[in-house]
Amino acid sequence: MDRRASKEGIGDRFQQETKYQKGHLLDTDLDWANKPERYKRYPTAPKIELEPPQVEGGTPLWEVMRRRRSIRSFKDEPLKKVELSQLLWAAQGITDLESGFRTAPSAGALYPVETYLITNSVEHVDPGVYHYAIDKHELDQLKVGDFRLPVAQSAFDQEIAYRANVVFIWTAIFERSKWRSKQRAYRYVWLDAGHMAQNVALAAVALNRDSCQLGAFYDDEVNALLGVDGTEESVIYMTVVGKRQ
Repeated sequence: MDRRASKEGIGDRFQQETKYQKGHLLDTDLDWANKPERYKRYPTAPKIELEPPQVEGGTPLWEVMRRRRSIRSFKDEPLKKVELSQLLWAAQGITDLESGFRTAPSAGALYPVETYLITNSVEHVDPGVYHYAIDKHELDQLKVGDFRLPVAQSAFDQEIAYRANVVFIWTAIFERSKWRSKQRAYRYVWLDAGHMAQNVALAAVALNRDSCQLGAFYDDEVNALLGVDGTEESVIYMTVVGKRQ
């Protein structure tokens, strides 16, 4: 038996089975009548208005890129609400109202990724669980309370999730991409989340804040914290933001 084949796992098979090859592309017939909605709604959730984002000026890009580091120790200094607004817009804010295009690229402009927050220490925003309503540039308040401990526990007991001002949690609604790209879509959602996390990392530096990206977490614990099912929609990435000590 081939030793390499004996060690093959689901990730190896996925990589091979979702390759594009000339003349053998995946089925691309589109069911337009059942195209998933672009925006997730929480119609009964209380809304938190956010300040309009700054779209000009700011710290030069090259300086921001040079200064970016993954920081794992934060001081107890609250994040300003206007700074949270800027970070959310950087993640995936809308830059063109007519097209709905956003600050981060998305394969096919399908935007499968949703942004949630655990706010620990943000001025004028109660600690709790929130969803970013992208088209409204506002927050849906899902839960109110101190979730420092459960979010840290769900992130492999990493203290930075407990000490951070805010924890960004990105989920994917997979059908938004699968509608067009079938199983190949799973490649794209990870890429989309990576673009967004990098935007937040750079925006944090521009605001004189710091961040660290987290790929290690207990998926179902995070999903339960957000109230998503873990199948149709599931956590894929996290970022913590704070002020370095």
